[in-house]
Amino acid sequence: MQTSNKKETFKDIINGPTPVLVDFFAEWCGPCKMMAPALKDFASEMGDRVRVLKIDVDKNPAVAQEYKIQGVPTLIMFQNGEAKWRQSGVVQKKQLEHVLNQVTNS
Repeated sequence: MQTSNKKETFKDIINGPTPVLVDFFAEWCGPCKMMAPALKDFASEMGDRVRVLKIDVDKNPAVAQEYKIQGVPTLIMFQNGEAKWRQSGVVQKKQLEHVLNQVTNS
């Protein structure tokens, strides 16, 4: 684990070579709550292959606006700062694994 005095920004995190799955969610969102266990399982099973980041759109409106988040949950897979995949709504863990494999093998 890396330690540094500098706090990583959202841009720092998504600009790395490791794919980053960002879950744009809201506390009040029912489907977002349904996604949480699948995301947790996905993150633990994939280990170092991917980072999973949750962004609360109500607490981070600027980031949500920058990525034109219209509804929650919206998932975006970034690699090297580029959005490689995006989908709104509930996504199954198997689909996330498939997307990660496509991104890392392209």
